[in-house]
Amino acid sequence: QVQLVESGGGVVQPGGSLTLSCTASGSIDNMVAMGWFRQAPGEQRELVAQITRGHSTNYADSVKGRFTISRDNAGNTVYLQMNGLKPADTAVYYCHAYIALQLGGAMDSWGKGTLVTVSS
Repeated sequence: QVQLVESGGGVVQPGGSLTLSCTASGSIDNMVAMGWFRQAPGEQRELVAQITRGHSTNYADSVKGRFTISRDNAGNTVYLQMNGLKPADTAVYYCHAYIALQLGGAMDSWGKGTLVTVSS
């Protein structure tokens, strides 16, 4: 019912930059927060950055000072500006949305993922 589509992944050298984008569509009236997770092969999926409807943000310690999350006010689009990329940032990056339900519960929606490779 909520669809998320990511773009912007690619290959970059260490120290380089990339910007990811994610656009949400569907039943998004109660979308409370959007964010980015990442997962390397054989590793746990981890939260990278999140932004709420009120524009508060939080980041993983490993990306603080290097990554910036932002949100398009009207277009239901979230961005992740990634600077100073390291090989350890190599992963599939997934867009995520948190939706509050009418009955008081909540649900999650996930994008298909976009690959970021940081290679010397």
